[in-house]
Amino acid sequence: MNPATTPPRLWTLAGRQLMRDLRAGELRLLLVAVMLAVAALSAVGFFADRLNTGLARDARQLLGGDALVASDQPTPPDLLALAQRLRLQTATSAGFPSMARAPDAKGGATRLVSVKAVSDAYPLRGQLQVSDTPGGEARNVTARPEPGTVWVDAPVLESLGLAMGDKLLLGDAALAVAKVIVIEPDRGAGFLGFAPRVMLHERDLAATGLIQPASRVTYRLAVAANGGGEAGVGQFVSEAEALIQKQGLRGVRVESLQTGRPEMRQTLDRAEKFLNLVALLAALLAAVAVGIAARDFASRHLDDCAMLRVLGQSQGRIAGAYALEFALVGVVASGLGVLLGLAVHYVFVWLLAGLVNAALPPPGAWPAVFGLGVGLTLLMGFGLPPVLQLARVPPLRVIRRDLGELKPASLTVLVAGFAGFAALLLAVASDVMLGAIAVGGFAAAVALFALLSWGAVMLLKRAVPEARAPRWLVLATRQIAARPGFAVLQVSALSVGLLALVLLVLLRTDLIASWRQATPPDAPDRFVINVQPDQAEPFQQELKAAGVRRYDWYPMIRGRLVAVNDKPVSPDDYTEERAKRLIDREFNLSHAAQAPAHNEVVAGRWLAEEDGGLSVEEGLAETLRLKLGDTLRFDIAGAMHEGRITSLRKVDWASMRANFFVMFTKARMPELPVTYIAAFRAPQPKAGRPSFDSMLSRNFPNITNVDVSASIAQVQGVLDKVIRAVEFLFGFTLATGLVVLFAAVSATREQRAREFAIMRAMGAGAKLLGHVQRAELLGVGALAGFLASLGAVAVGWALARFAFEFTWNASPWVVAAGGAAGAALALAAGWWGLREVLRRPVVETLRRAAE
Repeated sequence: MNPATTPPRLWTLAGRQLMRDLRAGELRLLLVAVMLAVAALSAVGFFADRLNTGLARDARQLLGGDALVASDQPTPPDLLALAQRLRLQTATSAGFPSMARAPDAKGGATRLVSVKAVSDAYPLRGQLQVSDTPGGEARNVTARPEPGTVWVDAPVLESLGLAMGDKLLLGDAALAVAKVIVIEPDRGAGFLGFAPRVMLHERDLAATGLIQPASRVTYRLAVAANGGGEAGVGQFVSEAEALIQKQGLRGVRVESLQTGRPEMRQTLDRAEKFLNLVALLAALLAAVAVGIAARDFASRHLDDCAMLRVLGQSQGRIAGAYALEFALVGVVASGLGVLLGLAVHYVFVWLLAGLVNAALPPPGAWPAVFGLGVGLTLLMGFGLPPVLQLARVPPLRVIRRDLGELKPASLTVLVAGFAGFAALLLAVASDVMLGAIAVGGFAAAVALFALLSWGAVMLLKRAVPEARAPRWLVLATRQIAARPGFAVLQVSALSVGLLALVLLVLLRTDLIASWRQATPPDAPDRFVINVQPDQAEPFQQELKAAGVRRYDWYPMIRGRLVAVNDKPVSPDDYTEERAKRLIDREFNLSHAAQAPAHNEVVAGRWLAEEDGGLSVEEGLAETLRLKLGDTLRFDIAGAMHEGRITSLRKVDWASMRANFFVMFTKARMPELPVTYIAAFRAPQPKAGRPSFDSMLSRNFPNITNVDVSASIAQVQGVLDKVIRAVEFLFGFTLATGLVVLFAAVSATREQRAREFAIMRAMGAGAKLLGHVQRAELLGVGALAGFLASLGAVAVGWALARFAFEFTWNASPWVVAAGGAAGAALALAAGWWGLREVLRRPVVETLRRAAE
């Protein structure tokens, strides 16, 4: 064969096509869509990978040992004996919330703190760092607080106005402040993680008098192998779990390097789930954009492929060249997306500062590999099928333009592509339910929006009176009605993107505002627990003397549910995680002759003074599958007490009142060990006098006074960080939605150009055609925004009604604002994508159509 006529190799042909298409801008939309999707997914992947690796690295420090036994009662002696038999090192600690107070000479200020009493061996793993003064140089220490002293977090000194060496009043004890805690390796998360630490030696615990029969205390036994190895730890974990099950020990759990400390990362898990959800939406939108852009790409290359067939290229070579070109595009776009995601994940770490340890290990390679896989799957699953049809273009298309038009992809190809992509999304979601809701919800939303937009297009043809309407409106209406398929595609694509945007705005503004309004302005902002029976009358007199007239006052009893209808219950009897946790914990029970005014009885009757009568919160009854007439048995301080469910109550947990899962319907139950809880709104402080909190803590040193307003503000600060990270990632979703719109608008560019050329040849001016184009884009965008807003309002109402349980009515401006935003976005994307249509000379457009 003559070398001059030898056809180029497949790689060469694919490379030439790729460079030509890149220069012509044919692949711009495909590159951007894939890059954004990969960037969103890989950013979340890098963040989660570093977080998981860091937690695995620090697992021993987080536990304070190689394994840990946590319980709500003093550690069972058999578990201590087991650790000693296996020759393991042991360290014990006890943690609980309490009020710390400064001496009267120092102002008598009070502060909710997290008390931790430790043994000499604490911690077995990790390093405790302290300083001699607040802000002083930190150093590692092997000693622990000496009896008679405490080590504290710096905020304790600041809030109480104390200096190093001053006495800190903790219950009945006065302990000297000796050190400032800088790093405590095994500090937990959750509510107590927000309270500053006060650490003391376990020998001082009894002197404080803080631990009473109904006190909430978490006891921990940490064990570690000698020499830093693993010998004996695995055996301890397995034997301890078997012992707990054999003896039926309730409220006792074993944590190891495998189980970790779930509460340490609950907030971060939720943040990761939110980020995954937004990233999944970006990937799903990208799939739509890739499908639209690829079909537009294929339609513009029909004539090129017909000429290649005339020049002797086989179908196999043409298909192979385009498949190779798309593979190269996928690698390039995915690589750029991975690099962008790597940079973006550092923003997540910054936005979540305070929740995430900045000293995380470097990111691994798996998120990058996964990002490349997602990008290639996007292009091959959604972009390649219409492009491969180019190989079947007949040579006769060179002289007959009606031949070889693109056909809809086969159902098999579409199902295969969607299934592969859905499998990848389910994998990245790390949660089958989350992935299924995201993928299924996306498909349902697209179908619903397509159906509604089709109906709107059909209605539009009849709604515009051609005899009386302006000429530009008539022409715009005809344009939309002439291409109903493209109109439905544009409206549906934009609606899905706008749905996510409007919903995020509603969640960030209206729903949060409604949640805040659900709490009355005069709601209690103080919860006082651990009031002893002999303090009940003096405490209430103190409230009345301070002008507190309205307050909740209930006895509080700690009890564990051990049997339902005489059948013993255990966490293994339930599959739902919440039910398992409820069965494994102690309840706060109470009793009263009358139902709380802020609770609504929704089933049965509140039978006052009935022996054994019980009223149960309806949500608890649903979770534990309880019903009216069931008999419940509680273990209360070692004694068994039974009762029969006579009523179910609806509890408004947002009311900031004292509420209980289970209540006995009697006024007096002297046989039960009780403490009391009070909920009230603290009086305003008076100038020159100690605060009311300080007076309560001075007169009743054993109580725990929780300032709920401060705690809520702290929790909201954490959630605000998560919300900022989600909103930042949402920018990728919005950008991807705009790419979808741009792709949908650009897909009709050549057809619009031919139609406008014919109109201009018939005498239509550029001004009229500009009006037609803008009217069409505004109409499509407004319809998409309207549908998206309706969908967002419906979802927002469902969230408020069923998830947050408060009444919420959307502002009528939501739908109007959504329609306006959709119109503006569509106009902007259309102006950018179609600006060349009105500028192209008529002769050039008609010549292209005739070629």
